[in-house]
Amino acid sequence: MCGGIASALQLSMPKQSTGSAILLQLTLSLGRLTTYSVFGGAVGYFGVSAMQVAGASLLWLKLVAGILLLMMALYISRIWFGLLRLERIGQPVWQVVQPVARKLMPLNSPAKAYLYGLCWGLLPCGLVYSTLGWSLASGSAINGALIMLAFGCGTLPAILATGSAAGVLMKYKNNPALRYASAIVLGIYGVYTIWLALMRLVF
Repeated sequence: MCGGIASALQLSMPKQSTGSAILLQLTLSLGRLTTYSVFGGAVGYFGVSAMQVAGASLLWLKLVAGILLLMMALYISRIWFGLLRLERIGQPVWQVVQPVARKLMPLNSPAKAYLYGLCWGLLPCGLVYSTLGWSLASGSAINGALIMLAFGCGTLPAILATGSAAGVLMKYKNNPALRYASAIVLGIYGVYTIWLALMRLVF
């Protein structure tokens, strides 16, 4: 979804030099990463605070994070798309933000690109929400923000790539072997996280 949005935004940008176009793309992504980081920090802080108030162990949140990771693995492997149901959570927010984002078009300045990126970060996305689950169980606002920042940085190559480079990335992305390998790694780590949380909760 993000790749399609990036391509559409690039086509909507006024014709300009290569350097100016790259600057706008980077500024756009900076806005998106800012939103991700702020939400990650807020969720991380909320997770710790909620557990302290409830007198519960943070391991319960780690258990949830492990389950979300398994859901992400199933989504990446295209075996099960239940993760998309999480996107409904953000639909009301996006209905409010989308008209604001439209008013920023066309993206003909770094300031407008950054503001649009801030709005873009609020776009409902199951993968973003599942990663926020890790921020929730991270143990602090800083760790939560860093997790979401790392997630956002991981999406940059696909977002910023254009032309033949984008074609190569899409080819690798749609390669079944690569998808299944990534899903297996995520699944194993998800199971390991769940196992650790359960062992510490039980024993």
